[in-house]
Amino acid sequence: MSGDFGWDVVVIGGANTDYLVRGGVLPQLGQTVEGHTFDQAPGGKGANQAVAAARLGARVSFLARLGADQRADELIARLSAENVDVSAVVRDAEAATGAALIMVNDAGQKQIFTAPGANRRFSVTDVQAAAHTIQRAKVVLSQLEVPIDAVEEAFRLGRAAGAKIVLDTAPPQPLPDDLLGMVDCLRANAHEVEVVTGIPVRDRATARLVADCLIQRGAIAVAIEAGEEGNLLAWRGGELFLPKVPVKAADATGAGDAFAAAIAVMLAEGRSLAEAGPFASAAAALATTVLGAQAGLPTREAVETQLAEMGGAHVLPVDG
Repeated sequence: MSGDFGWDVVVIGGANTDYLVRGGVLPQLGQTVEGHTFDQAPGGKGANQAVAAARLGARVSFLARLGADQRADELIARLSAENVDVSAVVRDAEAATGAALIMVNDAGQKQIFTAPGANRRFSVTDVQAAAHTIQRAKVVLSQLEVPIDAVEEAFRLGRAAGAKIVLDTAPPQPLPDDLLGMVDCLRANAHEVEVVTGIPVRDRATARLVADCLIQRGAIAVAIEAGEEGNLLAWRGGELFLPKVPVKAADATGAGDAFAAAIAVMLAEGRSLAEAGPFASAAAALATTVLGAQAGLPTREAVETQLAEMGGAHVLPVDG
């Protein structure tokens, strides 16, 4: 490692405007259902994770491609207000900023329809133009809302400079072993991991089978949703089961982003996976308690308080 770390976490990924409707039940195919709440808010898994990491105390830079439109101006302003560096964000004159239509029922379950727009035009060239930023990261975090060749290039640059690599597999697609071999921690829910491995996950036992498969393919650690029981965090030589944290859920949108960002922040601080797991689980649970993907992303203090209430492993607050 060079030791010249300008950033704790560099996030590569998507940014969208979210249009969210909440109602009692989700509509079925061909059905119109009246909801009771509407909200327009910043979103996109990359932007969510950048904000989540910043609220958890990390120095964060965000790499993305947005349109040359007013919605992009608003997203950039919101990211800057959250202390996220946006100097490497690219503006696209030909494609609109991404958008997501989100439906959430009163149990917190969701359906999402997206128009990726400029997100899908994020390129290897964009990554290479931001090489200096990536090479100064302690952790590089990405999802799959941008093309996978750009993700791979970012991981190669980060890994060569000594960074840890965290991958969120949403939205899911088959992954090459070369990519998995660069990953220090992979996060996936049951649907996503089935797309990646072909193995359905129903409980803790099947989650362990999937974790073993991904570790054999090269990932160092894997965090997998294990049915209704909670999450399994497994690595070479160990595992930790993370029971679901009992909270009153309002909206599950953003919970996975909070989990991935929290893992990245812990790795940037040099914490062990045994410390990172409970911290990420608490962050994800708190993210479900507020409507909206970014609105519910918790602060470091809130996660510390939740951990103390859980009576489990306690992680020291970030220095400063």
